[in-house]
Amino acid sequence: MAEKLDENAIHQEMQKIDGWEMVDGKDAITKTFKFKNFSQAWAFMSRVSLLAEKMNHHPEWFNVYNRVEVTLNTHDVGGLSALDFKMAAAMDLYAG
Repeated sequence: MAEKLDENAIHQEMQKIDGWEMVDGKDAITKTFKFKNFSQAWAFMSRVSLLAEKMNHHPEWFNVYNRVEVTLNTHDVGGLSALDFKMAAAMDLYAG
């Protein structure tokens, strides 16, 4: 089971991912991905969805045309866990 990260661990993990920000008023991280077109955005979401199922860790996201807005946190622990940062790093890799 995932464990909630403390502020120090979160700070360390944030240094490892690019472009992600803390969400104001919520123990979560967020990033907006922009793609060339809708097909590329959808392909990204499809690829991430397969990983999410494998990890049993599902993102909160919103898609309009070429933009995918993502928010990650671990509901089971009421905050951020290592799963969120693993997912964020994978998303960055998938987005190229």
